[in-house]
Amino acid sequence: MKIRATLGSVALASTLTLGVLATPSGAATVEVAAAPTIPVAAVQEHLNQFQQIATANGGNRAHGKPGFKASVDYVKGKLDAAGYQTKVLEFTNWGTKGYNLIADWPGGDENSVLMAGGHLDSVGAGPGINDNGSGSAGLLEVALTVSKQQLKPKQHLRFGWWGAEELGLVGSTNYVNTLPAAEKSKIKGYVNFDMTGSPNPAYFVYSSSGQPAGSEKLQQTLEAYFTSINVPTETTNVGGRSDHAAFARAGIPTGGTFSGAEVRKTAAQAQKWGGQANVAFDKCYHQSCDTTSNINAQSLERHTNAIAYTIWTVSGTTRTVPAHTTS
Repeated sequence: MKIRATLGSVALASTLTLGVLATPSGAATVEVAAAPTIPVAAVQEHLNQFQQIATANGGNRAHGKPGFKASVDYVKGKLDAAGYQTKVLEFTNWGTKGYNLIADWPGGDENSVLMAGGHLDSVGAGPGINDNGSGSAGLLEVALTVSKQQLKPKQHLRFGWWGAEELGLVGSTNYVNTLPAAEKSKIKGYVNFDMTGSPNPAYFVYSSSGQPAGSEKLQQTLEAYFTSINVPTETTNVGGRSDHAAFARAGIPTGGTFSGAEVRKTAAQAQKWGGQANVAFDKCYHQSCDTTSNINAQSLERHTNAIAYTIWTVSGTTRTVPAHTTS
């Protein structure tokens, strides 16, 4: 983070619950899918890879440094193998080449795009495992789960991993500003995940107040997930501190979650969420100690499942199940 349609009863819980659409006997069935639980161990494995990349490349994954391009290559390789249509978009910031990675899941209404994203770069001072390896890794594993379940959403799903966020939201702003107006109008919502594994975590949901019309639905959907697991939330006005800002300026509905950065947790928040009062949500924010040791696994798991729940719920995901044969 930069410094300053269901059929029947579909459960709200994070386990997979399915409603089956009627089909002729012996034919494949189409099931309405609720969000699965995303295994936190799989998300942590991506974080381990980001840590290894940083360690091998001067201790960071910053814009213009080899660790950032290696991070892009890692995420792209996983998505390509999973059947995504990926593209790396180049931009230049102060004479240094940067990259945005865009991944589209085939299918869905391409005139109605639901997009989820987060920045992949770190600051130069450290590996950026919470900021924002956490959101990037969660998004990656959610995207891979879409592929594993062969979901068929009503909306077209698109994921983005942004470059040079730490230098002023450069990558995401370049993406939005260079999209033709017709393509921009197809994006019906954008959800942003920047810092989701803070060691003294919060459960903040981006406030829809003052945001483009339609943002209320995204806020309410994210809140509904946390309600389903009995975790209270607070709304936060992130303002221009992360990559949703460019989308909001373009009139696109936005939302997201956030586990906190340099601000200290209050006594009331510690009573609500646990953790330590009067200690920063992330005391390694923008420092060399933002390593894999700087992650709260429970926060990482909960925020990642909020990502999945929102994508599954808002996009109207389904999957086709092969017909059963009888003897």
